[in-house]
Amino acid sequence: MTPSSASRQDFFASKRERELLSQFDVSGTPTHVAIIMDGNGRWASKRGLPRIAGHRAGAKAIREVIAASIELGIPYLTLYSFSSENWRRPTDEVHGLMNLFVEVLERELGNLQKQDVRVRVIGRSEGMPEPTMQAFRRTEEKTADNQALTLAVALNYGGRTELVDSARAIARDVASGALSPGDIDETAIAERLYTTGLPDPDLVIRTSGEMRISNFLLWQIAYSELWVTSVLWPDFKRYDLLRAVIDYQKRTRRFGGS
Repeated sequence: MTPSSASRQDFFASKRERELLSQFDVSGTPTHVAIIMDGNGRWASKRGLPRIAGHRAGAKAIREVIAASIELGIPYLTLYSFSSENWRRPTDEVHGLMNLFVEVLERELGNLQKQDVRVRVIGRSEGMPEPTMQAFRRTEEKTADNQALTLAVALNYGGRTELVDSARAIARDVASGALSPGDIDETAIAERLYTTGLPDPDLVIRTSGEMRISNFLLWQIAYSELWVTSVLWPDFKRYDLLRAVIDYQKRTRRFGGS
C-alpha cells in the first residue's frame, strides 16, 4: 500500500522534519537507494565504548531508515553491512558482528513482517559462519512474499568479487554452449550479478564523510547520484534520509547526455 500524505506527516513529525517534508515531491522518489553505512567504530570510540557497541547502535539506525524508506515510497533499499575486506578487522569484532546479525534478525523478523519488508542477501556465502547464513536464509524465506520494500543486505560483499563471479558464470555458459561469445553484452553481465532482478541504485548515500565508494556496487552505480554526509551511521535518522532524497530530487540526471 502506498503511504499517504497524512502518514508521512505523522511519521516526520518534528518541526524541522515537517519543514523539509514540504519540499518533498512524491513523484520524484528514487526507486532504489543504496547506503554505505560508515562510522560505527568511530561513534563507539568517541564515547569510550567497544566497537561492537557502535554496531549495535547502527542496527537501530537501520530500523529507522527502513521505516523512513517505506514512508517515502522507496521500493528498494540496499545496505552495505559487511564487505569482503571487513574480515581484516580484529577477530573479536568480526565474531561479535556475526553474532549480532543473528540476534537482530531474530528480534526484528516480526517487525519486518508487519512492515511488509522482503529481505534479500547479496554477496558470497562461502566463508560466512553457518549460524549467520542460516539466520539470513530463514529471514529471506519468511519474508519472500512481502512487497512494501525490498531490503537487499550486502553481506561478505565486494564489487570486484561480484564482477569476477559474473565473468566466471559467463565463461561456464560459453563453455557449455548455453551462451555465444557474440551474445555477451551488458545485459548478460548484469543478469549474472548478485543483484540480478534489482534496479540499479538511483541514489547512493555514504555516512561519516568519507569520499570513497569502497568497492560497493561498482557496476550498478555507474550513473547513480552520490550524497555524502558527515553524520556517523548510528546517528543517521529519518531526517537525514529525507534530506538526501530531497537533494536528489533537485538534481538533473543526464546519464551521460548533454
